[in-house]
Amino acid sequence: MKTIYRKVDDNNIDISVLEEARDILREGNLVAFPTETVYGLGANALDEHAAAKIYESKGRPSDNPLIVHVCSEEQVRRVVRNIPDNAKKLMDRFWPGPLTIIFDKADIVPFGTTGGLHTVAVRMPDNQIALKLMEISDMVIAAPSANTSGRPSPTTAMHVKDDLDGKISMIIDGGEVGIGIESTIIDVTSEIPMILRPGYITKHMLEEVVGQVEIDSAITGPMKEGVKPKAPGMKYKHYAPKADFTIYEGESTKVSEKINARAAECIKQGYRVGVIASDETVKNYQFGDVVSIGSRKDELSISKKLYKVLREFDDKNVDYILGENFESDELGYAIMNRMLKAAGYQVEKV
Repeated sequence: MKTIYRKVDDNNIDISVLEEARDILREGNLVAFPTETVYGLGANALDEHAAAKIYESKGRPSDNPLIVHVCSEEQVRRVVRNIPDNAKKLMDRFWPGPLTIIFDKADIVPFGTTGGLHTVAVRMPDNQIALKLMEISDMVIAAPSANTSGRPSPTTAMHVKDDLDGKISMIIDGGEVGIGIESTIIDVTSEIPMILRPGYITKHMLEEVVGQVEIDSAITGPMKEGVKPKAPGMKYKHYAPKADFTIYEGESTKVSEKINARAAECIKQGYRVGVIASDETVKNYQFGDVVSIGSRKDELSISKKLYKVLREFDDKNVDYILGENFESDELGYAIMNRMLKAAGYQVEKV
């Protein structure tokens, strides 16, 4: 298959490109497109055969549910059984934006899209290309991240091309994304809303709108075998580079000392080493390919670069990645969720 590649300026959208994408989607084929979080791999969410192509092209487990993207409340009502009060409050406050809401699904949504669940994950992306594509196609679009399953998510069209060229029909290049990690996912089907995946929209922000919010225990560690994931990214290893990745947790000076010692040891043995630091600590490292992922004073700068840095280390064929801990109560919580999954929860406390 030859993948069509089209560049689009989101400030001056070429409608003919989106019409071309619409036709591809209507034929049951796949189109990658930008959102504000990461690039999505889109198919008609109501076409079970099209959804199956997403799983096939990504190598994605079939019980890992897809997020349905919409451009209007009318589209939401097509795919959900009802809109609870808490969901309406969240939609009004955060949409369009990086928040996915779990609803009871309408019968029209096939189980092939929801990973066999009776619930459906829905979000309205804050990206004009994505919204216009859904408007022009009059279609709700199922779209997980547009990458090979388990790999770091794509934040540029070239990342999509690296993973899926020749496997999908079209890539729309809308430039680099603005946030760089996937949306927050919240389940409103229970009495107390529950976060199933952290993201740019934090627990504190959600509680300001709907009151008490809980966090699913699966966020803090690997999900138990045999448990069906309620949202994307809960069960399987995600965002992972090819290298062995370890996160070091502790006081900053001790972390730097430990990473320096481990990097020197690996290099002496003939291995290539990548080090993930911050603007504030990058000068503390003497060994390996040291990269600042951003400033701890600006967590968005870190989220935007995380997957890009992991992919760059893949391109450099490093054998080991040694990274600092970036935990915080705000966006850093979501950043660490992605880093922990990428590292397979391999953490060394110092």
